[in-house]
Amino acid sequence: MTIAAIRAAFPVLSRAGFHYLDNAAMAQCPGTVVKAVAAHDLTARANVHRGLHELARRADEAYDGARERVAAFLSAGADEVVFTGGCTLALNIVALALEERMQAGDRIVVSAAEHHSNLLPWLAMARRKGLDVAVIPVNRDGRLDLSDLSMIDRRCKVVAVTHASNVTGAVTDIPRLAGAAHAVGAVLAVDGAQRLPHGPVDPRELGADFYAFAGHKTYGPTGIGVLWGRREALETLPPALWGGGMVAGLDGDVPIPLDPPARFEAGTPPVAQAVGLARALDWMAGLDWPAVRAHEAALTRRLLDGLAGRDGIRLVGPADLADRLPVVSFAVEGCHPHDLSHLLAERGVAVRGGAHCARPLMSALGLDEGCVRASLAPYNDETDVDALLSGLDHAIGVLR
Repeated sequence: MTIAAIRAAFPVLSRAGFHYLDNAAMAQCPGTVVKAVAAHDLTARANVHRGLHELARRADEAYDGARERVAAFLSAGADEVVFTGGCTLALNIVALALEERMQAGDRIVVSAAEHHSNLLPWLAMARRKGLDVAVIPVNRDGRLDLSDLSMIDRRCKVVAVTHASNVTGAVTDIPRLAGAAHAVGAVLAVDGAQRLPHGPVDPRELGADFYAFAGHKTYGPTGIGVLWGRREALETLPPALWGGGMVAGLDGDVPIPLDPPARFEAGTPPVAQAVGLARALDWMAGLDWPAVRAHEAALTRRLLDGLAGRDGIRLVGPADLADRLPVVSFAVEGCHPHDLSHLLAERGVAVRGGAHCARPLMSALGLDEGCVRASLAPYNDETDVDALLSGLDHAIGVLR
């Protein structure tokens, strides 16, 4: 499939002069995803696993089928896939479920590169339970410094890290951290929100115990996320949330949870959104990913070279293409990132400016005002990168 054909699948990209480079915040949806969600609501809008009428049967088939298709994308079993309201909720579910086995003095290891969704739940748990929190630092280029993992010791019960930074694009060596965590009996929880939009992932092969991602970053609807859990890990976890649809019954006043994944899906699940997510992952599965990654790498190189050739610009993240995603952040001397983002938007270039829900990383890199982030997807092309660089010249000229 050519890049032109990929772009054609996204109606919003047909607007002349529009250059969407905010994919790390939210990717666009192919038209087929929008149609799948609408078709479901028009023909199968019903609650799941509760009714016997025609619409309920259709909803059951659609929802269970969506779980199977997501599982296939992850090379996983359907019983390892939990649907949630988003990646943030998925990571909170892991934290809440693990909390009851934690004791004062236990350690949680996080990294300085974490998005708040994989940091704040663990910090909150640490405050409630009297836990120690150790932080894996970052190097000057924003990559995790894994040279000393002695903090992952017998006190460590959880290692929570991002698979790829939403600011620097740097990809984490998950197998190395998995080995360190499992050597001391700790579990590894991975935030895959940024990595999964750039091709299929096998969390079990990586060594993760839990892996979370968001639908709206993987070309699907909002309001849907996935928590993958190693079957053995999910079976040992208690429910994090309670409500309808996740209990087999009551033993007196004691609820009897269903087996995973149902025990983690309290209440009415995001049925239509799951259908849309499955369709989005089907679209992703149909791409030639080696070709897409080569295309994304070429665009990233074009952008990195363009930034390097301009005075007063500080690259935030790796300057090379090794183990990095097409997420490029930068700061401009004398220019606030919000002002730059505003002026770029006036020229049809959509980027993101600020701290990107990664305050510890901003502090570690000395970026009190944050930075500007341009994040690429398979449907971006050279015109998008060139429009950003041209718009940046204009914005700097105005602000200086």
